Amino acid sequence: MPTDTRLPAQASESLRRPASPRRRATRKLPNPLAALVLALFLVFFVLPVGWLLLAATKTDDQLVHGNPLSFGSWHALADNWTALTSFQDNAIFRWLGNSALYSFVALAITLCVAIPAGYALAMTEFRGRRTLLVATLVVMLMPNATLVVPLFLEVNAVHLIGSMWSIILPYSFYPFGVYLTYIYFSTAVPRDLIAAAKLDGCSSFGVFRHVALPLATPIVALVGFFSFVANWTNYFLPYVLLPESDQFPVQVGLGTLLNSVPQFNPTVGTTAVERPELALATLLAITPVLVVFLFSQRFLVAGMLAGATKE
Repeated sequence: MPTDTRLPAQASESLRRPASPRRRATRKLPNPLAALVLALFLVFFVLPVGWLLLAATKTDDQLVHGNPLSFGSWHALADNWTALTSFQDNAIFRWLGNSALYSFVALAITLCVAIPAGYALAMTEFRGRRTLLVATLVVMLMPNATLVVPLFLEVNAVHLIGSMWSIILPYSFYPFGVYLTYIYFSTAVPRDLIAAAKLDGCSSFGVFRHVALPLATPIVALVGFFSFVANWTNYFLPYVLLPESDQFPVQVGLGTLLNSVPQFNPTVGTTAVERPELALATLLAITPVLVVFLFSQRFLVAGMLAGATKE
């Protein structure tokens, strides 16, 4: 049976009608507010990063008296690299290795603790659940500096001061990750799906392992990324709990380098560090976070899109 596929006259005329000049002009005009925000972003964020990249290619005299946004030389970069790596017998690499060890071990424990804890708080009812939620929220909102003394007393009570576990264990219990997981399971995972899985004979752990956890890809990625960044950039806790320089993470190591710059500490002797070397060390310290973000970004986006679609 033939079908008339012709469009109505009015619709056909609207398709052939060109857009009005006013609409075309409106589309081409930039948004002044967006342009202003981008300009502020460029000034306050991009320019300092560009200056930091260029500072590592200069001598100390060029850094102070030269054009701040000019490139130095590859020779100066090589000299700064040699001087930095020779500081305390390659201390920068020990510090980077310590940061990687502390951050990744704590990340593994965080994911094993925070995801099931948030799921249990969201999907089960038990006595004290509300109190536990409030306590998690309060600890999450407290500044990290206020927790240093209690953590020091607890770690000292179990005789772990100076060991790597004095850093890993406090890093591992991540209240923000627990609360974020709780919010996700409370709002994004239907309880009827959990109930249907239990009716099919699935145990409580089986429901979490085979139903809830595959749906939690975006939250696992978010908690993992935020936990890693928080662990990598933590300064105060390792500074208090680790007495030996060989145990320092890179953030505390940067403080040691800063104290070795003559312009910031006039009492420095033969172990002086120039400012371009400090800039190069800063770039090394932030590179792992950037690499983790670039590699995890596609998984974060894919997980969020997967969790946002419904059958």
